[in-house]
Amino acid sequence: MITLIAAAAENNALGKDNQLVWHLPDDFKRFKQITSGHYIIMGRKTFESFPKPLPNRTHVIITRQKNYKVDGCIVVNSIEDAIKSCPKEEEIFIIGGADIYNQSIDFADKIELTRVHANFEADAFFPEINLNHWKLTFEEKHAQDEKHNFDFTFQTFVKV
Repeated sequence: MITLIAAAAENNALGKDNQLVWHLPDDFKRFKQITSGHYIIMGRKTFESFPKPLPNRTHVIITRQKNYKVDGCIVVNSIEDAIKSCPKEEEIFIIGGADIYNQSIDFADKIELTRVHANFEADAFFPEINLNHWKLTFEEKHAQDEKHNFDFTFQTFVKV
C-alpha cells in the first residue's frame, strides 16, 4: 500500500522556502505515529530540510543528482525506483515535497492529510484531491488552542 501523508492548507499550501508555514505539534505526533517503523519516500530538498534523518524509519530519497549519497539512506532517481526499493508487503509513505506528491498521487492507495484551516502564501502546493477518485473515510476536527495557532482536521482518503 502506498500512502501520501501531508499537511496542507485550505489553498493546498504545503510550505514556503522549503519550510512549513505553521507549527502543529499534534500533526507532528500523528506523522511520527503513522510513519514510525516504515519506509518513507521523499525528495532531496525535503530530506535536507530535516536536521537529521527521522528515527525508526527507512529513508528513500529521490534526486536528479547522479552522485548524491547519504549514509543509511536509499537514494534513487525516480518515483518508480523509489517504490521498487521498498518491500512489496509494507505500507510505504510518501512525505513530499510538492513535486514528489504530484508525481506519486496516481500510484497512491491512500492519503493521510492534515487540513490546516487557513490560507497561506506558499511556493509548494499539495495536488488537488479529486473526489471522483478519492473517498473521505475518516475525519477528526481539532480546534485552535494554546499549542496550535490554527484549526485543523485529520482526514483519511482512500482511492475509489
